[in-house]
Amino acid sequence: MPHTLVMTGAGRGIGRVAAANILRESPDVHLVVVTRDGAEVGLPAPAGGGAVSYCAADLGSLDSVRHAATLIGERIDAGELPPLRGFIGNAGIQYPNALTTGPEGFETTFTVNVLANHLFVRQLWDRFRAPARIVLTASDTHFGDLRHNLAMVPGPVWNAPAALARAGAFTAPASAAAGRTAYSTSKLAVLYLVHEYARRLPAAVEVIAFNPGFVPGTGLARHADPLSRFAVRRILPALTLTPLASTPRSAGRWLADIARGVVPAPTGSYVDRRRVARSSRESYDPARERDLWDILEVLSAASG
Repeated sequence: MPHTLVMTGAGRGIGRVAAANILRESPDVHLVVVTRDGAEVGLPAPAGGGAVSYCAADLGSLDSVRHAATLIGERIDAGELPPLRGFIGNAGIQYPNALTTGPEGFETTFTVNVLANHLFVRQLWDRFRAPARIVLTASDTHFGDLRHNLAMVPGPVWNAPAALARAGAFTAPASAAAGRTAYSTSKLAVLYLVHEYARRLPAAVEVIAFNPGFVPGTGLARHADPLSRFAVRRILPALTLTPLASTPRSAGRWLADIARGVVPAPTGSYVDRRRVARSSRESYDPARERDLWDILEVLSAASG
């Protein structure tokens, strides 16, 4: 049956590969791609009766996200889009500090990686039609150990969510280490959010956290210093020849399969590449999950 799938982070890296796979393999889908200025990103022509359209949103601005989600919701209500059966929150960002803020004054890593996803899902909450699946891209950096982080990203440092949403939440906030800590902490928050969604979403609306593994060359480090960008582009891709890293092509295909429901996974799952796995011990904390939900609700409402 025709259905709508909304996706962020489809302009490059694994998201672009995933979007292309979805359009090729799902002829009934209308893929709504959220880009910063609403511009087309050169995705292939949809298969069969499928379609693709674009919606503008600056994910670092909650007002912009709310406007985009409202427009999408209105298109669904008017029958311009078929029933909503999915959302892929794939967009992610990492800064070389923990001081960068958006228009509403929230720290940008937390805004893009956590708040924007929450606002999209909450604005579209009542429009999801079962069976539906929400997929949020996570990261194994949330483990905080050498095996998963390869000594490149510090582990998460949890704090009150209201503090994490503001600039300067970590030690030496102007440093690259603080920026990377903000990233790993935001990805821990994604897992908390997925677990809380699993408790609150209507029946048959699944929510999955997807970990693509370390994927060099996706553009995640585009705000890093020149040496780090060079390493990510020219040196670290060699790790894809080992089990330590994934290629954008593989990770994008996995993401598409999970979003399409090809990979079976119960709601609230952490899918590591293509298999359901346990996330870190720290990532299972109902009290933190409720606290995060509560503050995201407050911050989302306050920005409107």
